[in-house]
Amino acid sequence: MTDFDAILFDLDSTLCVSDQDEEALVAEAFDRVSVEQYCTLDDIAAAVDGIPTAETPHEFYEFCFDATARNAGVEDAHASELATAYEACLDHSAVSFRPGAKAALEAASGTNVGLVTNGDEATQTVKLEALGITDVFDTHVFVDPRGGVPPKPDPTPFEHALSELDVKAENTIHVGDSLRADVAGANAFGIDSVWVPYEERVTNPTPEPTYTLPSLAEFPTIL
Repeated sequence: MTDFDAILFDLDSTLCVSDQDEEALVAEAFDRVSVEQYCTLDDIAAAVDGIPTAETPHEFYEFCFDATARNAGVEDAHASELATAYEACLDHSAVSFRPGAKAALEAASGTNVGLVTNGDEATQTVKLEALGITDVFDTHVFVDPRGGVPPKPDPTPFEHALSELDVKAENTIHVGDSLRADVAGANAFGIDSVWVPYEERVTNPTPEPTYTLPSLAEFPTIL
């Protein structure tokens, strides 16, 4: 079917999207802590690339609020409290397939299929179960900094996936929505990258993906 020995997929904003209003979740977190809102979802997204590697989801959200507070000139970020409040608002089972995701997974069947996600095992397993695709993958690689698996673009998650599938990088392709995490990580490891931007629109993406698709529905055309 394909010249690739393995196909790796990212999860969040690649195969699935949240059914919750994420902007409303941020506002709700501030309401719960009784703090005047100093950042939006866009502010958090813009700050993510500059935060340290977090060891837990709570720490990740805390770093995000800390970073946006600094950018907004806010001295008392209440970052830990906001992180706790934000986590309490999240329903990880409230996810649905991104358009074309089912077709992409069906097209990948028949070869080795792996999940390489920047989420932790507990959180991402809930999403996989909600979508009914836990058994679609021959290997699952979750972020676990304490266990020696830092997030993409670090090469370690890709190395784990290739080792478990017993395939070579040059015969593998990785599908993701993030230039920074998915494309940069795959490119650096010698894996062909498929960029399927979710909301990001870049005329000349850097780093440059091997393939750029407007929709996962078009993924079968490159196999």
